[in-house]
Amino acid sequence: MFQNKKIAKYLTPGCHVHLVGIGGVSMRPLGLVLKGMGMEVTGSDMSASDGTRELEEKGIPVAIGHNAKNIEGASCIIRTAAAHNDNPEIAAARAAGIPVFERAQAWGEIMKSYKNAVCVSGTHGKTTTTSMLTHILMEANLDPTVMIGGYLPLLHASHRVGHGDTILLESCEYCDSFLNFFPTLALVLNVEEDHLDYFKDLADIQKSFHQFAEMATFGVVANGDDPHTVKAMEGIDFVSFGLGEGNRIHAANMCPDWRHFDVLCDGEFYCHLDMGVLGRHNAMNALAAAAAAWMMGIPGEAVSHGLESFHGAGRRMEFKGKFHGADVYDDYAHHPDEVAATLAAMRDAMPGRRLVLAFQPHTYSRTSALFDDFVRELSKADVLVLAEIYAARERNTIGISSADVAAKIPGATFCETLPEVTEFLRANVREGDVVITMGAGDIFRAGEALLENENAK
Repeated sequence: MFQNKKIAKYLTPGCHVHLVGIGGVSMRPLGLVLKGMGMEVTGSDMSASDGTRELEEKGIPVAIGHNAKNIEGASCIIRTAAAHNDNPEIAAARAAGIPVFERAQAWGEIMKSYKNAVCVSGTHGKTTTTSMLTHILMEANLDPTVMIGGYLPLLHASHRVGHGDTILLESCEYCDSFLNFFPTLALVLNVEEDHLDYFKDLADIQKSFHQFAEMATFGVVANGDDPHTVKAMEGIDFVSFGLGEGNRIHAANMCPDWRHFDVLCDGEFYCHLDMGVLGRHNAMNALAAAAAAWMMGIPGEAVSHGLESFHGAGRRMEFKGKFHGADVYDDYAHHPDEVAATLAAMRDAMPGRRLVLAFQPHTYSRTSALFDDFVRELSKADVLVLAEIYAARERNTIGISSADVAAKIPGATFCETLPEVTEFLRANVREGDVVITMGAGDIFRAGEALLENENAK
């Protein structure tokens, strides 16, 4: 791996950079930001998507499929974490002596030119909290550059190229990617066991988050209610947020639906929040965003107005439509804790209604490592259908299937294909149900197909 200092000479106007896996949620905005910097950008991806089509519409050629010829003329390569050394383009670049950089190295180099580099990390809630902060920064007229791991309606995109002195990035711990960043302000939302195909255990994950927080030059905001986070922050002077009154930033006068409350900072009133999103987990996300804004000196009024206008990021408890009198939602949850938070929020918001969950596990390693936790949380749905595991970057060397999870949950149904999931929903959904397609893969297509059928009638 090349060091960040070596990438600087390649991220200059006129230089040709090729992005391997350019259709990904953080690669796509990277390509657009680099193009906005005056660079010649090309890319490749395994399959065509709305993301690759957007890139082509904005003048970035995208090759579908990985081939050594795709890198011709490139001065350097930037790759997604899923592109390994056996990728034909990576192998060709290495053979030709063309430098290969990681996606996070490029973002790290870009953020060095900003006065304020706000990095949002955590096992859960990164996309939502980064989106909330985007609303706040826009309300405060800071004209930020933004990179989010999901679609934000406010931006009509997952990114924004601003002209202010602030950059805001969703920051992922997988493969220690966020250790390539240069945060001035680091947020740590929570620390849980995940990505155990890379990390050894929880202690290893905590060590990574500790290193990330140590790099922040201005300050750290961290979840004071989460003992795993507090352990990871040992020895670091951080500003704590949470529901507990012992935190420097905490909630007061909380309403039962978690949507309306005051934010107190060091015991003083900072702002009142009337939120357009549901659940305890989103109240925590909002507290984190408010804490960051407070540290940046943003007036409380901007936080109130910014969060009042926020109604969710794409694929985060996103309402998709109605089928036979049932409400259909889609959610990105792919960790047991996220499943629990989403289902709890739905129960609180829509008491007495049947929850029909179509879940697609994400990666074989996560499904295996957290198997019992998945069984426990998925069992809380009233009706459960499981799609086959979405492989993402992995091969099934473990020999695990969603059928194994379904076998442990009474009444659960396993479907090998997404069309079968759609047919199951069509046959079993009743008026008044709440239908949720859930997972980080392409399970949303099953719900969209259900709605297409409804709309065609």
